Amino acid sequence: MTTSTIPTTRRLAKLDPRAVQEARIVLCDLDGCLMSEGRLFEETAEFVEGCGDRLRVVSNRSDSTAAALSRQLSDLGLCVPPAHILMAGEFTLQHFARQGLRHLALCAAPVLVERARAMGLVPDAREPEAVLLCRDPGQNLDTLGPLLAQLARGVPLWVANEDVSHPDHAGQPVAETGALLAALRAIRPGLAWRSLGKPYAPMLTHALSEAGLRAEDAVFVGDNVQTDGRAASAAGMSFIHIHRRAAQ
Repeated sequence: MTTSTIPTTRRLAKLDPRAVQEARIVLCDLDGCLMSEGRLFEETAEFVEGCGDRLRVVSNRSDSTAAALSRQLSDLGLCVPPAHILMAGEFTLQHFARQGLRHLALCAAPVLVERARAMGLVPDAREPEAVLLCRDPGQNLDTLGPLLAQLARGVPLWVANEDVSHPDHAGQPVAETGALLAALRAIRPGLAWRSLGKPYAPMLTHALSEAGLRAEDAVFVGDNVQTDGRAASAAGMSFIHIHRRAAQ
């Protein structure tokens, strides 16, 4: 899909609650929109307050959980309940649980491994039904061997998101799950995988379903046209592109 097909309703330099005042539900990306590297942008608090209960955070992050992020935001002065937060790694685990797929080879940060166990999943199964790749700073080229062995056996690969990077507070790239995926693809060029993260629509459509609303009731706010914009387009909803200038 090219960017010309994405229904960008507006392009803004920063968040503005007035831009979403007509929407019945506001879906918003996290990194690059509300915050970056643990710090809020200067207008975030006003935007979150303006959205109120309409706000849903929809993030490709796969190194944390909704409960953990809710606590982090609370420490920063924002009230966003866990039920209003969707994160790609946790969302994929929830999908597995709903499908009865419980035995995994999970490549993820410890907090997500613990979350998987709490959901009744087995994150280190000897005979996994799926490999799930999430953002894990502990992974490197030397530790990818066990995953490659599982993939060579034909175990299907799932990826929490395909993002190669996400922006830091100055707009500079920080390595993401897609960087690990790129390493696997370099070793296995014909590698196939599935993903529920943006630019695919499942998290957005799930948020709508949970709220009992339709795509025309919603707006998606994101900083990345190729992930957030395409996800909004796939879900049939309006998109507002937050285009921040990187620090010089």
